[in-house]
Amino acid sequence: MDIVRFSERLMGMKDEVWLRHANPWSVWTRVLTPLPLLAVAIWSRAWVGGWAWGAMAFVLVWIWLNPRVFPQPKNFDSWSAQGVLGERVWLRHRDTVSVHHKRIAKALAVGSGLGLVPFAYGLWKFDIGLTCLGIVMISGGKMWFVDRMVWVWRDFQRGGGSLSDLETAR
Repeated sequence: MDIVRFSERLMGMKDEVWLRHANPWSVWTRVLTPLPLLAVAIWSRAWVGGWAWGAMAFVLVWIWLNPRVFPQPKNFDSWSAQGVLGERVWLRHRDTVSVHHKRIAKALAVGSGLGLVPFAYGLWKFDIGLTCLGIVMISGGKMWFVDRMVWVWRDFQRGGGSLSDLETAR
């Protein structure tokens, strides 16, 4: 099973949603808010008990809403928009992606995934240092991945690919 395609389906990421997600506001708020908000929501179990589930649900709703609430950008020239388009290429045209991009993307996914260990342990133990280390590892890996996806998008364009190829490919 391809976990990336599974998560795309789980999030309901249709063509229109992807184009809205290319808005820099969507990208930056999605990068900067979910993990810190999730950490506070989980830590709130010490202050509000069972009501922490509501705070966690709020964060999960925000993660789902985020790519839907911002309008499609007027153009796709920004770094963040190109990163989103590159991620679409990664999902829909992976066979055209160069091997060197695939290697780096996999390494970044592993590195980012390893950040879950200090993040989760820090949340369990109420250790702000480990929690922040996890956030930096996860977010840093994701940002580096987005940067790699910008390269993927530009390579796709140089090879003759366009935005319309992403909208119709399945």
